[in-house]
Amino acid sequence: MNASTHAPVAVVTGAARGIGLAIARWFLAHGHRVALIDVDAPRLDAAAGLLATDHSERVLALHCDVSLPAQVQDAAEKVRERFGRTDALVNNAGVAIFEPISGTSFEDWRRVMATNLDGPFLCAQAFLPLLRASGAGSIVNIASISGLRASTLRVAYGTSKAALIHLTKQQAVELASFGIRSNAIAPGPVETAMAKQVHTAEIRADYHASVPLARYGLEEEIAAAVGFLAGSAASYITGQVLAVDGGFDAAGVGLPTFRAQFAGPA
Repeated sequence: MNASTHAPVAVVTGAARGIGLAIARWFLAHGHRVALIDVDAPRLDAAAGLLATDHSERVLALHCDVSLPAQVQDAAEKVRERFGRTDALVNNAGVAIFEPISGTSFEDWRRVMATNLDGPFLCAQAFLPLLRASGAGSIVNIASISGLRASTLRVAYGTSKAALIHLTKQQAVELASFGIRSNAIAPGPVETAMAKQVHTAEIRADYHASVPLARYGLEEEIAAAVGFLAGSAASYITGQVLAVDGGFDAAGVGLPTFRAQFAGPA
């Protein structure tokens, strides 16, 4: 029997690109078997093919819409059939619609909630038996700094992420008796392909001025934080939200001005 059949298993939703793909890479690099879940079948197949070049026996690609209960249950069953367990569930799949409150249709509102909130709820339910079987399972929900602080044009997205943070705490409290931990990551601005396409030079300058570290985060930095919370080094951490944001959430009004005023030789 191949030694990889005893390796821990990570399930990552929204894994076809961006942060989700970086998270999948992190787990593979640290000896896990990984199930990639995504609604975008062509991108999913491409990502799985890329990862399987070096890890063919440890990669499972599953086309699934996390907002649909039947598809989520089917994905969990396929993970059980292939790997027999789940040690880490990373709820990363998400969608964003940036509109003012008056311009956000109920259809848009429900679409965001269905993926960003219903998805993590359904996945946690479906994978609970496999997480319990591992003896020390971990859930990591990818929230957002927009779930901690309000921002323009994010009524649906920000509200969904705030609710996800509370869902994380509910999971932590209720699932602790099964040895399952649940934590959330709240990324700030991250250097994803999408951000590069839609963030203008002016938007990037605004973020650089508002983030104390004065830069965007890297997908790999989010993945490393997820790996920490999912692993044994965080075995006494549950129900927490870790902002991986360069200090964005900690910064107060006027920070850019103060920084410019007091910047100088160390």
